[in-house]
Amino acid sequence: MSISLRYDPITKNPNHTLSLEASSTLLLASPRSPPNRRLFADGCIPVNHFFSSPLLVHTLIRWSGVSMFQLSILEHTLRLKPDLLSLPINEAVKGELEALFLDKVITDLGLCISVYDIQSINGGFIFANEGAPTYTVKFRLIIFRPFIGEIISARLKESNADGLRLTLGFFDDIYIPDLLLPNSSRAEPDTEHKNQVKWIWTFKEEEQVREYLIDGYDEIRFRVQSIKFPEIPKEQKDSKPFAPMEIIGSLVSDAGLGPISWWVSM
Repeated sequence: MSISLRYDPITKNPNHTLSLEASSTLLLASPRSPPNRRLFADGCIPVNHFFSSPLLVHTLIRWSGVSMFQLSILEHTLRLKPDLLSLPINEAVKGELEALFLDKVITDLGLCISVYDIQSINGGFIFANEGAPTYTVKFRLIIFRPFIGEIISARLKESNADGLRLTLGFFDDIYIPDLLLPNSSRAEPDTEHKNQVKWIWTFKEEEQVREYLIDGYDEIRFRVQSIKFPEIPKEQKDSKPFAPMEIIGSLVSDAGLGPISWWVSM
């Protein structure tokens, strides 16, 4: 399977344009969450339904600070199954694209959230020894991939001696390692959750010493430090499920990062 990619942010800012090699072989795996249903904000919403309206998408992008979600143009050679030929061609093709891409990670691109639109469908040839037509489809996907240095708010999923794991609801593989927690942070055993800890930041100002807890009650604001696309391991050596995309975040800052209540109470 070969796919050519062109990557365009929804902002259409030419400074952010990135060219990816044509004929990239692409799909890794789906992040660890139920297919086509992910939490967004405080409710459970089917992502394809949520992102089906262009107006809603552009409103969301403006509200969220533009850069977390981007539009990517893809071209894919698609064989349409005979039982789908009774459907309108756009409907049949979109359904196949959603089955192929939604909730999947494309290496070096990001997490596919929704099929935004179909720009062209060409071909329809039936090749020798094949009982179905093959089309060349050009379409756009909504991709989740924040930029390095972006400030994002997420919630605590788990906390251990290695640091924090955060979730956006629709994406759970955000890690804040202990080295990127605020200076003077320490871990204490969590009596309520086995094998977890509570991280506490000790803030010193002149003669005052205050302690601030990182818990699951508050949104946590972090800076994107890096984005990783690990290779699929040949053997699973540990109990941690494989994640095709990981975001590494940081809480190291002069001010403003960490649980939002920290800065409200100061």
